[in-house]
Amino acid sequence: MAGLVVLEGIDGCGKSSVAGIVAKKLGKRAVLTREPTDSWIGEAVRKGDDRKVSPYTDALLFIADRSIHTLDIVDLIKKGKLVVCDRYYHSTVAYQAAFLKSTFHGDVFKWLLDANLRISIHPDLTVLLNIPPELGLERIRGRHALSRFERLDFLKEVHKNYLRLARRDHSIVRIDATRPLAEVADEVLKLIRERKL
Repeated sequence: MAGLVVLEGIDGCGKSSVAGIVAKKLGKRAVLTREPTDSWIGEAVRKGDDRKVSPYTDALLFIADRSIHTLDIVDLIKKGKLVVCDRYYHSTVAYQAAFLKSTFHGDVFKWLLDANLRISIHPDLTVLLNIPPELGLERIRGRHALSRFERLDFLKEVHKNYLRLARRDHSIVRIDATRPLAEVADEVLKLIRERKL
């Protein structure tokens, strides 16, 4: 069956690895996508790691990239594909709300969520790979130079935002991602089967 499965979580939760395992086990009917995308806007998002850009510009670039990505997802679903997405709008809300917290006047979480819901589709399944921020940072240390998002105080704020999203949207399933990747992937596959996707 066609649909959209989204994997979310802080850096180091194993999200990209689990998404890859899940898509491979699902076979030809599955298509793995990720955000930022490989589009020119996705490239602009990635360039923000190396340049000083306004946090508002950053947030809007993520949203622009998502608007194109969502059209691609809809096309794939119409073709009968099950899209497994490594990050979707939840990431922008969780990360950019933390990034803009000190400069935004008002509820930045609510503003970002509203903006993203207007241009996104609702996933058939959203899985939040839940780990303590300390473990996430420990896992990513040494694999590459840390990005502007990969600091403990920042990841703690992002983690809080993910939990806030999960409280607001009861369709988000939280699973313990401190376990081995194979176990986590098997649990995601079980959730996909339970929803007849």
